[in-house]
Amino acid sequence: LIFILLLCKYKVGSVSSAELNVRLVSGTGSCSGRVEVYYKGQWGTVCSDYWDNNDAEVVCRQMGCGRAISVHKYAHFGKGTGPILLDNVLCSGSESSITECRHNGFGRHDCSHSEDAGVTCSGEENDIFRLLVNGTGDCDGRVEIYHDGQWGTVCGDNWDMKDAEVVCRQMGCGRALNATRSAHFVDGSGPTFFDNVDCTGHESNLFSCSQRGRGITNCSHSEDAGVICSGKILFLGISSSTSVRLINATGNCSGRVEVYYNGQWGTVCDDGWDINDAAVVCRQMGCGRALSVHSSAHFGQGTGPILLDNVRCSGSENSIRECRHNGFGRHDCNHGEDAGVTCSDIRLVNGTGNCNGRVEIYRHGRWGTVCDDGWDINDAEVVCRQMGCGRAVSIHSSAHFGQGTGPILLDNVHCVGSERSITECRHNGFGRTNCHHGEDAGVTCSCKSN
Repeated sequence: LIFILLLCKYKVGSVSSAELNVRLVSGTGSCSGRVEVYYKGQWGTVCSDYWDNNDAEVVCRQMGCGRAISVHKYAHFGKGTGPILLDNVLCSGSESSITECRHNGFGRHDCSHSEDAGVTCSGEENDIFRLLVNGTGDCDGRVEIYHDGQWGTVCGDNWDMKDAEVVCRQMGCGRALNATRSAHFVDGSGPTFFDNVDCTGHESNLFSCSQRGRGITNCSHSEDAGVICSGKILFLGISSSTSVRLINATGNCSGRVEVYYNGQWGTVCDDGWDINDAAVVCRQMGCGRALSVHSSAHFGQGTGPILLDNVRCSGSENSIRECRHNGFGRHDCNHGEDAGVTCSDIRLVNGTGNCNGRVEIYRHGRWGTVCDDGWDINDAEVVCRQMGCGRAVSIHSSAHFGQGTGPILLDNVHCVGSERSITECRHNGFGRTNCHHGEDAGVTCSCKSN
């Protein structure tokens, strides 16, 4: 009975493609904008009731614009004119046309143009882009491009974080955590399409970056490029997924706090901003513990909207959006009050508390270990100070606290003992090592961290 009632409420469109076309209006190109359909001689809009990523996937496919990056509601691309032609669109995502999806029937709605739906797609079909190859999810893996009927790779020559930033933005996957080379995600097959990619980091897609020319390369697949991004930014149903980033500092784990909401980045006001809020941000960023909170635009004033005010976290939340706040965009602040955090990019693992264990540092989105070659009490002093754990009591070698996983990031560390951070000490260079995890270094410090 329930199934029959649902069929009655949502009719399936039965109009041929000759009778209805689709277009995207008022976006930044042909592959983003307000969704409009053509029916019985006129263009009309689509209401955003129940508008989600499955609906957007169908529109992007129908437009020849690759995959859906984000969906937009509430006239994000401006209010349309003319009739509202579709409402309560419910696509499974596999349809070839929006007319194949369930909806109320043409012209049947209870909406206004302030609810017009929109989409942002990845790009033209001739150059579809994907980041789904041999990673752990949708937002990391080998970078591949679809051109002239086949998938091909990107060479890792000169591949850097600016290139990765563009890829992650194009994929709707947040910020770049790492730019990988040397077929980190396994050798690809087919042609290598791009070589010597040189992005400024501000381009909207990889195809806008400088490169040698499609198919001009001296690379093999052992040099295939990849990226690791922070995570998906999608808007599903009536709730919005919020991503977070730290801006204007020297590393990944400190800076002005910005959140992504309804298609744009914005700042957080420092009213009530405290260490519990910072702890949540640091956890969400994959960094260590919160070391300090910053107010009064310590890391510079942001631009765009102020999205959160009076944030009140208990400290145990997994995301800042789980904390209490005024509501997105509701504030009485200016950008001179932008909030920031400093998180630790070092941790001690597998000890009996926070102040002893295997030394690990955070770099480009991954935790990695330190080799014990040359490891001494001066190095341990720096680690203990950085952790807020008092003086170094003893040093440990040969994986005393167990073998780590992931990369070995530092080798032949030589601290004088006065440095503020282990990364300020002399070492071989990040990732340059002849060690294995049986040589992971550790420390025991004198007291507990706060």
